[in-house]
Amino acid sequence: MEIAERFINYTRFDTQSDDGSETVPSTPKQLVFAEYLKKEMEREGLSDVEMDGNGYLYATLKANCKKRIPTIGFISHYDTSPDCSGENVRARIVKGYDGGDIELSAGIVSSPTKFPELKRHVGEDLIVTDGTTLLGADDKAGIAEIMQAMCWLRDHNEVKHGDIRIAFNPDEEIGKGAHLFDVERFGCEWAYTMDGGDLGELEYENFNAASAKVVLKGVSVHPGYAKGKMVNANRLACEFCAMLPADETPESTEGYEGFYHLTGIQACTEGARLSYIIRDHDRERFEDRKVFFEKCVCALNQKYGEGTAMATVSDTYYNMKEKIDPNMHVIDIVLRAMMECGVPPKVKPIRGGTDGAQLSYKGLPCPNIFAGGVNFHGPYEFVSVQVMQKAVNVITKICEITADYYD
Repeated sequence: MEIAERFINYTRFDTQSDDGSETVPSTPKQLVFAEYLKKEMEREGLSDVEMDGNGYLYATLKANCKKRIPTIGFISHYDTSPDCSGENVRARIVKGYDGGDIELSAGIVSSPTKFPELKRHVGEDLIVTDGTTLLGADDKAGIAEIMQAMCWLRDHNEVKHGDIRIAFNPDEEIGKGAHLFDVERFGCEWAYTMDGGDLGELEYENFNAASAKVVLKGVSVHPGYAKGKMVNANRLACEFCAMLPADETPESTEGYEGFYHLTGIQACTEGARLSYIIRDHDRERFEDRKVFFEKCVCALNQKYGEGTAMATVSDTYYNMKEKIDPNMHVIDIVLRAMMECGVPPKVKPIRGGTDGAQLSYKGLPCPNIFAGGVNFHGPYEFVSVQVMQKAVNVITKICEITADYYD
């Protein structure tokens, strides 16, 4: 099976996760795809294929040599983002993209004027949507690449490698993908998530992350007789938002710059609830941001009375760099693999998080490698067939180099 065929087949499964759910997986439809993948892994001849009660899939490509080689792993998630529908995805291939506009369907156009990333893929075969759903390259492209690589290694016994473990998990898009991942069962010395973006991306730095909730208590009084009595929680919400730096938001930052992001607001005169995420690559600045957030809450209480504002701040994940730095051979191997595959590495920080960040703190160093998708989480998402194939090549080369590394 070719990589494009494998990937497009996967896109036919709706695996959208739900951040309001308390179950694992968060949606039962994810398990439909998980069951399909389990059967596919068995059909392709992988060993130790198993799926636990929460939909986490594990399998092994057995070593084909006797020398002691560390067991390494490759991981991808099978859920897609709640931000855009993943139902009835109609994927198609644009052969030899010419650099112009792509009509996804009547009246819906993907243009390099709006999406300049398209220009990097002139001459390549692009898999696109019909403009009404996301594509699901995040992260079904990663799954397709891992499966394709395992099949290639299975069929090329001349390429020596140790035991290779693979795992596919639910609910990464809602931040829970690594929560029930069984690192001990996986049994690897290190691993790679195939969950990055365009060609050559390699990420082993990510945000430190926290979620924050602010509850504001107002006093509702008839507006005609409110003087000296009313406390308008709508206005308190606006006042709190204004306390945070206006230039430290997602739309005003890039690279290593952190931010406060208001993700939701519910408000009326007598009460308001604000939801934030707090992000920074630097751990010290991250801690300072949380302290400043709490100080803003205290300032409202000092001004309007104790109990007016209450905050709950909870850490979500941390920068994996702290765990990768002592294990830089993990990065050295993938950098060498990329260069030998003719893929110029693009090492950059993730302005977000991956399962690999949480897994690194669970004892499994796990940087993130490109899977090829562009414009994730929306109807203009696309992936290059040629880039996916290069990701397959990088995976197989990592396995080969690891064997050489420990020869």
